[in-house]
Amino acid sequence: MKPSTTPLKLPAKKSTNITLSVDVYQAAKSLGINISQVCEQRLREEIQARKEQQWNEEHAGFLMAYNRGVEEEGPALEEWRSF
Repeated sequence: MKPSTTPLKLPAKKSTNITLSVDVYQAAKSLGINISQVCEQRLREEIQARKEQQWNEEHAGFLMAYNRGVEEEGPALEEWRSF
């Protein structure tokens, strides 16, 4: 079977402006840091962290009830565990 030669689709990009302190901008440029890539990666990390926090807040009741059940009754199927 012949491997697919379809190119990977990269996400669309949106041009934006940011404001940086001059010293931060100059230091980044002097070190060859791609400001757009670093900003995008850090924003992805922050978005993921906030989504996780939001999920935890939305499911806090379930998580507390589940943890309480494990504390009171032990893990599910614990009697059949061999480790």
